[in-house]
Amino acid sequence: MGCVPTPDGSDSSPAAEAPSATLPPAAAADAGNTRAGKGSGPVRDAKPAGPKAVDKETTAGVIFGIGAYGLWGLLPLYFFALQPAAAVEIVANRVVWSLLFCTLLITVTRSWRALAGAFRDSSVFGTLAIAAVLIAVNWLTYTYGVTTGQAVEASLGYFINPLVSVLLGVFVLKERLRPLQWAAVGIGFIAVGVLTVSYGKLPWIALTLAVSFGLYGFVKKHVGPKVDAVTSLSVETMVLAPLAAATMVWLGVSGAATLASEGAGHFWLLVASGVITAVPLLFFGASARRLPMTTIGLLQYFAPVLQFIVALVVFREAMTPDRWIGFGVVWLALLVLTVDMLHTARKNAVARKLART
Repeated sequence: MGCVPTPDGSDSSPAAEAPSATLPPAAAADAGNTRAGKGSGPVRDAKPAGPKAVDKETTAGVIFGIGAYGLWGLLPLYFFALQPAAAVEIVANRVVWSLLFCTLLITVTRSWRALAGAFRDSSVFGTLAIAAVLIAVNWLTYTYGVTTGQAVEASLGYFINPLVSVLLGVFVLKERLRPLQWAAVGIGFIAVGVLTVSYGKLPWIALTLAVSFGLYGFVKKHVGPKVDAVTSLSVETMVLAPLAAATMVWLGVSGAATLASEGAGHFWLLVASGVITAVPLLFFGASARRLPMTTIGLLQYFAPVLQFIVALVVFREAMTPDRWIGFGVVWLALLVLTVDMLHTARKNAVARKLART
């Protein structure tokens, strides 16, 4: 979204797998003494703080996750408010103002050493440079789709993204798929065929979004926990900033820029693209640290569902019967993939429990 690609490519370590980390020191000591047979008091005096702490962490993780995917899902409304700015101008501003906002965050959090380390490590910097190109393609394609009345197809790209991730696992990581995963991929190919007939052409916007974001998540997995979300976004925007700044200058000279010609409200909306880009990433990072990837994988559907609803209800984009059929087949594939994911997660949890006993 095989691995589930994430917007910042970070790895999550589920809080539930390390409950002792969430216990207060005294409660952790009591738990350790009880297991070792050294408890000084009766069992009824044990504090139930552990489960409550885990529940709080899980709740916070879900809230942060809904916040991240909710903001991404409502992003088309922001692009709509930026009219008459075109996709190229929106993406160029997004890169430049994101870099400035990240610079402010790094200064406040005193993370300049981490940023310098990312630049010194050639493997990390090279990987993030590739990620920057992929996310630029993704941003530009998505913005173009939304601003040209093709938000429904753009949402389709993020619906089929999990299927692309599964295929990347097969062809790049040489993973062996489970039967239900193969079934989901097969159904996904049927859906693309149905939608190709419906649109009269390949849904290239959806396919470009799915492939670029799938590759982005795959590339970022190679960085792993070496860099945090803010450092990662900072490096990626630094790589793209020269071209973005040059684009803004060119648009201004040619008279095509809207940054300074549509009033103060429009100006500050474009400037706000830095915050609007970074905040969901920060929310996602907070969510990924608290939730297992299974839960993250389910939450990721929240964004394309919202995008789809906005396209139909707000933008009034047309949905012909054959397109409904195509989307229905896609959703069937995702249902099969989700059933497989939940079944595998439950099976692995049981196996871990048996291994501990």
